[in-house]
Amino acid sequence: MSTTGPQKIIIIGSAHPLRGGGIATFNERLAKEFIDLGHATDIYSFSLQYPSFLFPGSSQFTTDPPPPGLIIHSKINSVNPLNWLKVGNEIKNRKPDLVIVRYWLPFMGACLGTILRRIRLNKHTRIVCIADNIIPHEARPGDNLLTKYFVKPVDAFITMSDKVKDDLQIFAPAKPNLLVPHPLYDNFGEAVSQTEARNFLGINLSDRVLLYFGFIRKYKGLDLLFDALKILRADPATADIKLLVAGEFYDNRKIYDEQIASNGILENLVLRTEFIPENEVKYYLCAADAVVQPYRNATQSGVTPLAYHFEKPMIVTNVGGLPALVPNNKVGLVAEPTAESIAEKIAAFFKKGAAAFVPGIIEEKKKYSWSVMVEAVLKLAAAPRA
Repeated sequence: MSTTGPQKIIIIGSAHPLRGGGIATFNERLAKEFIDLGHATDIYSFSLQYPSFLFPGSSQFTTDPPPPGLIIHSKINSVNPLNWLKVGNEIKNRKPDLVIVRYWLPFMGACLGTILRRIRLNKHTRIVCIADNIIPHEARPGDNLLTKYFVKPVDAFITMSDKVKDDLQIFAPAKPNLLVPHPLYDNFGEAVSQTEARNFLGINLSDRVLLYFGFIRKYKGLDLLFDALKILRADPATADIKLLVAGEFYDNRKIYDEQIASNGILENLVLRTEFIPENEVKYYLCAADAVVQPYRNATQSGVTPLAYHFEKPMIVTNVGGLPALVPNNKVGLVAEPTAESIAEKIAAFFKKGAAAFVPGIIEEKKKYSWSVMVEAVLKLAAAPRA
């Protein structure tokens, strides 16, 4: 396939009306970028993404309106092998020049791997995977077998962190791959003033506010942040710091409620623990002085490009790909994944002030464009098959 001229492209992965977290948003934004460049692009999403007993949130569907200008086929049933063959044959017969498939969880390995095998039978379509994870954050039996099955029909890979790139070498050492940073989420609107954002959320203009944004899961370390708040409360210089928690529980909420009570930090919290509609995202980012990612482990995070877009400093832990994405003392601060270290960096951040990091953020965010991602995908698609 040539990188010049319009291509017929299909993206396989979550999309509206599925929420899918950052993955659905990413797929829709990527499709728009290809369309804007003249490529005929549509998305094959899921009619059933997760069985209800495997889904920890309240709903898999969004009430947001569909993204304008996109063709989305909600056809893939993740647990029905007959459906995999049907969808695979449909895409095979359409003979797209390029299929871009997202991989984030081994649970999807059998479904997506089977679809891709059918597509390859047309001997025309190139398949490029954008891998959020190769080895998952939370291991389950059969992960390795499912990932091996998935990677075999893929021609090439995009990874978005050194950690995932290294993990890929275990499963597909001979296949072409490129490391491309996660592009900015620039589809949530422009920034609003902190005053407007806090008025919208009912937060005092004089408060010092940190933001935890995204699904609440064990590996994301919200409990570490709650323990850090307890430490900060013990010092009069930091006792007033507020934490805005914006995201749905994908973990046992009772554990966190008990921790809040035992730590005595309820008055330091603003809890918005429901799914955040897309049209409200900007208010949460713009209300904060800084974004905190207290993860226990990580590859990359969709919260990071979101913070870059709204030019918010970050406090992240020294795990996975986070430190590479958030240069220490330039766009934020890097802590060790302990409550003590996180508390120390939070105190240091407010002593230094958010304004000190803004020039570094503006400079660093230039790396994270969608054009870089598109160029990398097309380059891999044009390379000879291994």
